[in-house]
Amino acid sequence: MPTAEEMQSEFQKNVARDIARRLEASEQSKNSEDLMLKWFAFDHLADPLREVSIWFSTLAQRIVSNVDAGPERTVALRKLLEAKDAAVRAKLYPGG
Repeated sequence: MPTAEEMQSEFQKNVARDIARRLEASEQSKNSEDLMLKWFAFDHLADPLREVSIWFSTLAQRIVSNVDAGPERTVALRKLLEAKDAAVRAKLYPGG
């Protein structure tokens, strides 16, 4: 039967492993959301489309900078991307 010290040591190791896993998962989530920022690039667009797209890019960068990583931030970025795409299409095909 393990001693109290051995049990405490094993508990501490498990807690440390759990924290490391959570930090890694959080970092992976953050990295995947940072990768989403590439979809908000606007340099390749013609001027009229760039003018619309830049608003969304700025907001996406602010969301990543100011909102903690997590599922709701991911949803916010995805919906913002959807809105950006619609706004660019609306500018490209007025009345469309």
